[in-house]
Amino acid sequence: MPNPILRLRDLVKSFGGLRAVDGVSMDVQERTLTILIGPNGSGKTTLINLITGVYKPDQGKIMFDGKDITGFPPHEIFRLGIARTFQIPQPFRKLTVLENLLVCCNNPGEGFISAVRRRTWMKFEEEAVERAFKLLKLLNLDHLWDQESWKLSGGQMKLLEVGRALMSDARLLVMDEPVAGVNPTLAHEIFRSLIRLRDELGITIFMVEHRLDIALQYTDEAYVMASGRIISKGRPEEVVMDPQVIEAYLGG
Repeated sequence: MPNPILRLRDLVKSFGGLRAVDGVSMDVQERTLTILIGPNGSGKTTLINLITGVYKPDQGKIMFDGKDITGFPPHEIFRLGIARTFQIPQPFRKLTVLENLLVCCNNPGEGFISAVRRRTWMKFEEEAVERAFKLLKLLNLDHLWDQESWKLSGGQMKLLEVGRALMSDARLLVMDEPVAGVNPTLAHEIFRSLIRLRDELGITIFMVEHRLDIALQYTDEAYVMASGRIISKGRPEEVVMDPQVIEAYLGG
């Protein structure tokens, strides 16, 4: 059984009199694709914002790889290995697909000494290009490496966003509706690419998604939120049959 890479314990976040997240606890197992579903207004985006440091919880703990990261700012959480993608990709439109990845790598920067050590920075650049092409191949974008990003389809831009996030050597990828607005063929391709990343690079993926007809086919574990609380968890096929889920989410 994989080990939990992310642990949430009794998280609470309120906005005025509204408890958007109300005592949420969950474990995201390492090297899995875990999905969070629930009706609109259930607290899913707020929970993602807590995990990635956009919001600080009022109560509770967030543990990543055994480290307490509760209240850490977004840049520190990113540095520790949690990367996030958004529903609407924002690539550098005039840069090529490859250049979009290279500008997102962990560049050590320049200094007086490093500038004259040509072998050192050349080695770094060679390794960055090698990593970028490996990611592009896993994302099925390698044949588009020299295309300006504005020429990509919506689905390809979402895959490019994933590649940009992973150039930071992230271990946990937090995603907000990765197939929203994408046609079914490309949606399946996005999920197949995510599975390749999980299997070949050992990436853990935690996402919010509404396209259950597609997403649940690729999911290892599912959590369901309603009114700020987790009401069900388990295998996807078990969760969708839970009477609480049918009542709260499917409208049964």
